[in-house]
Amino acid sequence: MNATLPRIALVGTGKMVGAILEGLLQPDVSLEALRATTQSGSSASLLVERGVEAKSVEEDAGANRWAVEDADIVLLGVKPYAIVDVAAEVASALKPGAVVVSVAAGITTASIEAVVTQPVVRAMPNTPSQIRQGVTGIAGGSRASEHNIELVDALFSLVGEVVVVDEDRINDLSALSGSGPAYLFYIAEKLIDVARERGFSDEQAQTMVTGTLLGAAQLLDQSEHSAEQLRHAVTSPGGTTQQAISVLDAHDMGSIWAEAIARAVARAEEMATAK
Repeated sequence: MNATLPRIALVGTGKMVGAILEGLLQPDVSLEALRATTQSGSSASLLVERGVEAKSVEEDAGANRWAVEDADIVLLGVKPYAIVDVAAEVASALKPGAVVVSVAAGITTASIEAVVTQPVVRAMPNTPSQIRQGVTGIAGGSRASEHNIELVDALFSLVGEVVVVDEDRINDLSALSGSGPAYLFYIAEKLIDVARERGFSDEQAQTMVTGTLLGAAQLLDQSEHSAEQLRHAVTSPGGTTQQAISVLDAHDMGSIWAEAIARAVARAEEMATAK
């Protein structure tokens, strides 16, 4: 993959924005310029050692405004509770044609548009973005053009797949793919516990469960068959897998997952209205 991107500012470099930073630093990516801010001076120094123009807000109160000057894409990577305040802080330093990108869960584009005049795009990446295997949902605000969306799409394509949705679907997407890795890790955790209970060593349990989940995911990705078809291929009538599936069906796993996703969406909506 070869990518050429315009001037980018990363305001805050937490885990998700850090994953984007890793994508930006790959040798197949060309950038006009890259600036970043961090909380601490030590973390800023580490970025400088890697060739990134970086400052910390701990050492320079104007660091965020410095970072966004002349940037074409401004990625706001601070905590959700702080994102509107940070957007307001840098608003007057933004260039007129900049695109402001938020990765804060639950915070609407309208909330950020209230303090900046530039177009705003929401992005919901997930943690596999750290290894360039992520899924990111993006949704444009009321001022975002098709070109703005394409720019943000190109940015997040550096770390995986991108799904463009309307903003009224972004909380649903976040509950599915954003939180999705945690669900898989939870399943892995419980299967490893069962393996240990049945006498396998920690190493054996980890190998069995991790290898099985990884192999199944790759098969699902590479196969021409659907998840349902692949499941049926393993589930012989009256066989051992069928017995296990019948237990899951008895607990109505479909309804459990539906309730879990609904709860996650409801929390995102609460965060959007929290003061």
